Amino acid sequence: MTRPSPTPSRRSLLRALAALPASALVLGEFPGLLGTAAAAAPPSGSATRYTIVPFLNSNDGTVNVYQSDDATDFRLVQSSAYTPPSNRIRDASVFKHTNGYYYVTYTTHTWQDTSTTIGFARSSDRVNWTFLYDYTVPITNLSRAWAPEWFVDSDGSVNIIVSCSVTSDEWIFTPYLLKATNTALTAWSSPVALSGIGSNHIDTYIVKVGSTYHAFPKNETTKYIEYATATSLAGPYTISKTGNWAGWGSYREGPSVIQLDNGGWRIFFDGYGDGTYYYSDSYDTFATWTAPKALPVVSGTARHFTVIKETVSGGPTLSKGVTRSFQSANYSTRYWTVESSLLNLPVVSSSSTTAVKTAATFTVVAGLADANGYSFRDSSGNYLRHYNYRARFDANDGTTTFAKDATFIARTGTTSGSIRFESYNYPGYFLRHYNYQLRVDVTDGTDTFRQDSSFVPVTAWA
Repeated sequence: MTRPSPTPSRRSLLRALAALPASALVLGEFPGLLGTAAAAAPPSGSATRYTIVPFLNSNDGTVNVYQSDDATDFRLVQSSAYTPPSNRIRDASVFKHTNGYYYVTYTTHTWQDTSTTIGFARSSDRVNWTFLYDYTVPITNLSRAWAPEWFVDSDGSVNIIVSCSVTSDEWIFTPYLLKATNTALTAWSSPVALSGIGSNHIDTYIVKVGSTYHAFPKNETTKYIEYATATSLAGPYTISKTGNWAGWGSYREGPSVIQLDNGGWRIFFDGYGDGTYYYSDSYDTFATWTAPKALPVVSGTARHFTVIKETVSGGPTLSKGVTRSFQSANYSTRYWTVESSLLNLPVVSSSSTTAVKTAATFTVVAGLADANGYSFRDSSGNYLRHYNYRARFDANDGTTTFAKDATFIARTGTTSGSIRFESYNYPGYFLRHYNYQLRVDVTDGTDTFRQDSSFVPVTAWA
């Protein structure tokens, strides 16, 4: 199927983001939440794994487990993975503790119910979950506890931000901080309201960059996700961005923020007003964001989730400093080939000319923008890069933009031994063939796209 290219304005924005120097990229400190102390492509033989545990638009009594290697195309790991004794689980927040277990905390009731508890469960494999307990949040005059969110600070302390209603209006929420006082996560400090964010805010999600805490609460009156910062987890926070400051629109909730392999940040949020789940990226420490896009596969199915990121074993292996040819996984007679500086996918065989075989042979080298990534050099010394989304070979001009355009992150392909190559500076965009031409396109979550973007490194033709 034909897929439209991003609009010129989006192209301009992404080009500007790609030109940012490496020093502008943010490095996170999230033990247990990100899985790595600094953003980088996974080394050979390893893989990035993002996990979400959402409740369903059709059923708030259970959660599914999905995972992704690119934070865009989430695949089902387990349906109906956990149903708590209350038969209600909403807004599940997940993290991996230092003891190796995964934990979820969640809302134990629906909008129609009144409850002052939040629930807890844990798993060793993200698939089989065990109920731990329901915890009554000890706040005087509390009428509702809602949307608990894990936050692991840079000192390793485990915290929960929970939205609590303590006014005469049970729908007016204020974010409160609970800190675990034991490693078993069964005892909690007295709740403390986050100073500066104030009442009428729900679903507050916090990340820490350096010494600054960045909070993303939803304003329950305007239905916009706002932005606040503080130098202490408990505040005082200063709300500096309100209204449609990021271009995400209103009737948005459940923000979750994660750092990508290229150092940028991605926010996911539930567009409950229009039934779409969205994501958006930032490369300037949350000042500006790309236009929101619908998250393939789970949009319309998943509701309010958080994301954990890990580096796991078993990723694709591709040696550097060697020559290889790249065979299409679903058109086995066709190979990457340079034709008039453009990368195409013609038929190559033992009877092809020496020139064609040479044009279908490439040297695999360390990524120009990230040594854990990959760059590809042809026999003329030019590098594979994307330009206006087309894959082509050009001379390295030494710029940061070129280095990022010419760097790709290896992701596992659809067939044994195959690899998918994700654009370093356009997360979620992959090298794929279309009409036997190679370009970078954003994944649409279909099996066809995954097959079209899978290639097998084989012995070089030349």
